[in-house]
Amino acid sequence: MKMANYTDQDITLRNESFPRSNSYDPKWIIDNQMGLNPLWLTEWVCEKISLAPGMRVLDLGCGKGLSSIFLAKEYNVQVWAADLWIKPTENYDRFRQADVHDQVFPIHADARSLPFADEYFDAILCTDAYIYFGTDDLYLDYLHHFVKSGGWIGITVPGFMRR
Repeated sequence: MKMANYTDQDITLRNESFPRSNSYDPKWIIDNQMGLNPLWLTEWVCEKISLAPGMRVLDLGCGKGLSSIFLAKEYNVQVWAADLWIKPTENYDRFRQADVHDQVFPIHADARSLPFADEYFDAILCTDAYIYFGTDDLYLDYLHHFVKSGGWIGITVPGFMRR
């Protein structure tokens, strides 16, 4: 999964703004992503929040779990990888291959009916998935019940930025 050297073909997945993501195998990313590069999006949002080893993080709408693997490897947090469309067994196989199966827990869940206790998570991250379930005016109010007081909710929705 990690690689030290890049070829000219890999250069399109290398971005100096995301040094942690640059060490991951571009073929693995392409083979497993379900949208834009989830590692870049996750790394970007993690620059804005404070994650510490051992924290409990909900990766909501995790897809094939690339962001979950990244969070476990790069920040040494425990991750609940929740998705409605990807089977937990499929993600668990990916987590075992990445050697994070003791830190990342695959969950089959609908984002509108989450099976977690109030204030269970230190952070909730949603990478490129919020637009599929968070459009209800009251959804963010529902979601915040699952994060501890003082915790973080980080949502990335790809788009264009102008500087």
